[in-house]
Amino acid sequence: MTGETARIIVFDTTLRDGEQSPGATMSLAEKITLAHQLELLGVDVLEAGFAASSPGDFEAVSTIAKEVGNIRVASLSRAMEADIERSAEAVRHAKNKRIHTFLATSPLHMEYKLRKTPAEVLKIAENAVRFAASCCDDVEFSCEDASRSDLGFLVEVCNAAIEAGARTLNIPDTVGYAQPEEYAARIAYLKEHVKDSDKVIFSVHCHNDLGLGVANTLAALRAGARQMEVTIGGIGERAGNAALEEVIMALTVRKPYYKMETGINTQLLYPTARKLSRIIGQPIARNKPIVGANAFAHESGIHQAGVLSNPETYEIMTPESIGLPNNAIVMGKHSGRNALKAKLEDLGYQLEAEQVDVVFDAVKRLADKKKEIFDEDVEAVILEEVFRIPDMYKLIHLAIHSSDTGVPPTAMLVLEISGVRHEHAGFGVGTVDAVFNAIAAVTKTQAKLEQYSVNAITGGTDAQGEVTVRLSEGKRTSIGRAAHPDVINASARAYLHALNRLVKK
Repeated sequence: MTGETARIIVFDTTLRDGEQSPGATMSLAEKITLAHQLELLGVDVLEAGFAASSPGDFEAVSTIAKEVGNIRVASLSRAMEADIERSAEAVRHAKNKRIHTFLATSPLHMEYKLRKTPAEVLKIAENAVRFAASCCDDVEFSCEDASRSDLGFLVEVCNAAIEAGARTLNIPDTVGYAQPEEYAARIAYLKEHVKDSDKVIFSVHCHNDLGLGVANTLAALRAGARQMEVTIGGIGERAGNAALEEVIMALTVRKPYYKMETGINTQLLYPTARKLSRIIGQPIARNKPIVGANAFAHESGIHQAGVLSNPETYEIMTPESIGLPNNAIVMGKHSGRNALKAKLEDLGYQLEAEQVDVVFDAVKRLADKKKEIFDEDVEAVILEEVFRIPDMYKLIHLAIHSSDTGVPPTAMLVLEISGVRHEHAGFGVGTVDAVFNAIAAVTKTQAKLEQYSVNAITGGTDAQGEVTVRLSEGKRTSIGRAAHPDVINASARAYLHALNRLVKK
């Protein structure tokens, strides 16, 4: 490390690796709104998807490439010409574009997955990078399972990739196997032994299988890596990836130690984490570092006394530094469209005029039921009213009956299915069970309920209940979510949301 401050490139893969996390599937509209948020956050490179994996992924990458501004848009591809061509087509409208291609380099993967010799892998990697470079000026090559690859062979592959035109070399800890010291040593070795290593950026992509994703990322940065591949909240395959907000705040709080900087606006870390949580229907764990509800909470009397005297006694960062809101009331019955539009812009939402009208009407309806409207309530309305996919199943009316007289809980509902009105009543062991049974009977679904959870969006007895439902049907799974002052109503809407996602798959 020198005395100079190093600029670190932040490569966000929430929309690609993050979406591969079970239950984190996003619609196109949701991906676009998150892409805009990541650009506001200050991310340098946005991996928008794996264009060749499906028509839906291609559409997402292509649409995001057209929608965003100067952020660099990347598409992942296997080391195959067909994949690379698909990626090139998907990102072609981006102002700044990148093709990210990868190939496994560990003995285990080469023998059992690729069934190729090291010589064959070397040639495939070289050809893939050369072809990618003919399609796009900016090419990144990843040595999959690099932390379990032979160092000598890694040097050969990196040399070939640079010669073929790669600008960035990613040395991922694909299965979360590495330990910080050995991972740092691996990066340092490659920087020393790879020919023309000073002409490329070394990148790291660390999975969290042993809980070391952030530690490995930081160790690699100190060893000379200058790009980190991360996700919001650490979501991703298996145990996930290194969490963007954790690495960023480590670099920020301990800047004199790391001597590194990024383009991230740390005051947007909490709003971004909250937005992702709303989109994928997965609440932020209370003990989650940086953005969890307990991150700035103090219950111990000794801790409380210290914080009251001087917050720095137990807080190494301020809530304001990550954009933690103070839950100020933002809207009410008498708020106007201009106030709502300003609030939407503050929250990072770029909506069309007709979408603002839809949100405005929904907020007014909510204000009739709920005295105080907070930022979280407005965000829930946006996701409920604007970014949902067109519904095949739509709830028109719901009534429930429950008593302790021996009559089982009953749900009576009216649904529209593709515009046709249906009525039904069903029983259950509880009111939610009765509602789900009635919906299943009307829609004739065989979907299995795998998860049901309820969270209050804000404090207070009149808080909206946010319900998350996970359904499975065969090999397909789907997450549904909804918010409403009445939890039973929110449950019905979340169940229907999951069903609507299932029929779209």
